Parts: sequence; structure tokens; C-alpha cells
Amino acid sequence: MPGQKISAPKGVSEYVPSRSRAFEFVRENLIAPAKRAGYQLIELPVFEDTELFTRGVGESTDVVSKEMYTFEDRGGRSITLRPEGTAGVMRAVIEHGLDRGQLPVKVWYSGQFFRAERPQAGRYRQFYQVGIEAIGLDDPAIDAEVIAIADAGFKAIGLSKYRLEITSLGDAESRAAHRVDLVEFISTLRLDEATAARALVNPLRLFDDKREEMRKAMADAPLLINYLNEASRLQFEQVQKYLNALGISYVLNPRMVRGLDYYTGTTFEFVHELLGAQSGIGGGGRYDGLMEQLGGQSLSGIGFGLGVDRALLAAEAEGVIGNDAFVSDLFIIPLGESARVKALTIAADLRTHGKSVEIAFGDRALKGAMKGADKSGAKCVVVLGESEISSGTVELKEMKSGHTSSVKIDSLLEAL
Repeated sequence: MPGQKISAPKGVSEYVPSRSRAFEFVRENLIAPAKRAGYQLIELPVFEDTELFTRGVGESTDVVSKEMYTFEDRGGRSITLRPEGTAGVMRAVIEHGLDRGQLPVKVWYSGQFFRAERPQAGRYRQFYQVGIEAIGLDDPAIDAEVIAIADAGFKAIGLSKYRLEITSLGDAESRAAHRVDLVEFISTLRLDEATAARALVNPLRLFDDKREEMRKAMADAPLLINYLNEASRLQFEQVQKYLNALGISYVLNPRMVRGLDYYTGTTFEFVHELLGAQSGIGGGGRYDGLMEQLGGQSLSGIGFGLGVDRALLAAEAEGVIGNDAFVSDLFIIPLGESARVKALTIAADLRTHGKSVEIAFGDRALKGAMKGADKSGAKCVVVLGESEISSGTVELKEMKSGHTSSVKIDSLLEAL
């Protein structure tokens, strides 16, 4: 008996042709600005020691307390599939001594991440991100550059209906002063046991609670932005000055805390207006103290993670990208064996010059091969038979307009 069909696990995002072309376009364009700014690839494991995330991300976060895929390996070690990128990058920087060389350490990463969430549009259990980290210098200009790189990535894929929200979570002194008044305010609220426990570990987490009753309860809570000391305030003003100089528009959101505990200072999020509940398409911030917490030096860092899945959904919602946006330049239909040999050599030559070329394989009749060319979405098609080989000339048909022109085989590159 044939085996039963096996489906992908629930809640994973996977991409197959032809939508995978759009996914690839989004992923490559999101990270291209970082490469141009001197960031280098760091390739890391998708699973790590669980302690890396409990220590680095924070036990009070939903990510650690509810959403991690954690299991025991054959050696009895507690292993977790990575739910985010920064902690793993920091572990690698410390382990390989990158922080002992030229600073800042500037790296980029790309890949799958995992959170055990309730699947819905734009929220997956396996999702894709690209990200960067700049580690080693506490400079407002770096904050502005990191934000500008993310903004350039979104613009590169054609997005325009998004806004950048920024705030400052201050330094340790600022947060300590704020915490006193925030804890006093929270003590006046009637909280359920789980929420009270979260507030005990990190009272800022209550600003991130999405329940309507908690939003109302926290409406009059003291805001950290009003407790910034002189150094934190000046630093945040510098970041805004640089963003203004770069022509990057933003709005201040003093209630933003993000979902991870390691953020300090400059914090930001990109929100897209057409994505409904899952409107965040990327974000990040500075994380003073994270390296020291993970056993390294006391160095500051800043970075971001951009959601490839969300950015693709946003691009589709805006209508700036579609499956037909990434097609071959040429589709060759060879008729007969000698034509097949010639088609292979023509395709190889054009590909070395950067053109994308497909060939109709198999012994399909001309009508069937033309249907294949049409379905492929290729911009142009040529039929290659004995007469074309003899004359050295083919009829180049533009599929969209139907226009045909006689082109010398040796001049196909120029014609395309």
C-alpha cells in the first residue's frame, strides 16, 4: 500500500516556486544595505544551550517563559531552537574573541528562527529574519546608521506604507529611578497571579501586555522617557539629530519596550499599516550589559532583526511585488537534437553574462513548449530549429507585447 501523505508541521512558513522568488528578492534586498556598510556574514547554529536564552533574553519575557522550543539531547543537555538572533551572535563574538580586535564588530545574519506561538497570518512557529549587530562602541551615530540600514532595506523592496517608531530605554541609572515609581504605580493595580509575577521580575513587561484591560490599566503609568538622566537624554537627542540629517522620518513612542529584556538606550520598531494585528516588520535597539551578562567584556552593542515573512506580506499588500516580478530573460525551445546542443551552448554563454535563460527539455511538440514558455513567465522566447541554426538568425518574441524581431544568434545578448 502507498504511504499516507506527510504534511509540513503546523505553523511553519515555507516558500516554493513561484512565490519563493519573491521571498528571495525580499531577503536579499533587506540585507544588501548592511553589506554595503561593511557588515560581514556570521553563520550560527539554529540550536544553542538553553541557558544562553534564559540568561540573555530574560526569563520574564514571553519568548523564554512560553514560546521556546526546548528539548533534552542524547547527552542530557538542555537545548533550545533559537528564538532570536542577538544572544547567539553575542555568544559567538565572545567565544571567538571578535571583541578583542577592531571595534565595532559589524556582522549580519540570516536564517530560520523558532517560537511556539499560536499560528496566524504573519506569525509563525518557524519564521525567517535577517539582522545585523554592531558591537563594541556606544556611539549615537552607530545607532542612526543601524536604523538607516533597516530603513534602506525596506525601501529597496518598494515599501512606503510603514512608520518608524523610536524611544530610549535609558541607562541603568535612569531605569532604576523609573522603576521605583513604576513599581509603586503597579502596586495600585489588581493583577492576576501570572502578570504580578512578570511585573516582579521586570515591571516594564506590563507595557508590552496586549490585553485591552492591561492597556487601560497602564494608560497612566509613569513613562521611562521622562526619567532619562542627562547623559541618556543627550544621547537620544543626538540619535534624533542624525536621523533628521539622514532624512529618515520617525515618531516617538515612549510606551515601546520591545519583547526582549536586554534592550537599553535607543530602541526602535518599524510598523506597517496594512498588516493588521501583526504589524511589526522589524525592530531592534541597543543592549548595554548583554555581553557582560553572557560572560564577556562590558561592551555595548546595537542591532536589529527584520522579518522576511512580514516584509514579503507587506510588499504584497502594497502591491509592489508579485510572483511575476522575477522571470527569466529568455526561454529557448529547441526542435531536434542538434538544436538541443545549440540551445545548451547559447544558454551557457548568456548565463555567464548575467542573463537568466531556460530551455524546454523533453520532446514536447512546439505548441506544448510554447505553453511552457508562457507559464514560466519568461520575458522573451525563441524557437531554435535546423533553419535557424543554418541562417544564424532567430525570431525573438517578446511575450508581453507579442512583438517579434529577427535577431542574429550571436547578437542575442545585446537584443535582450
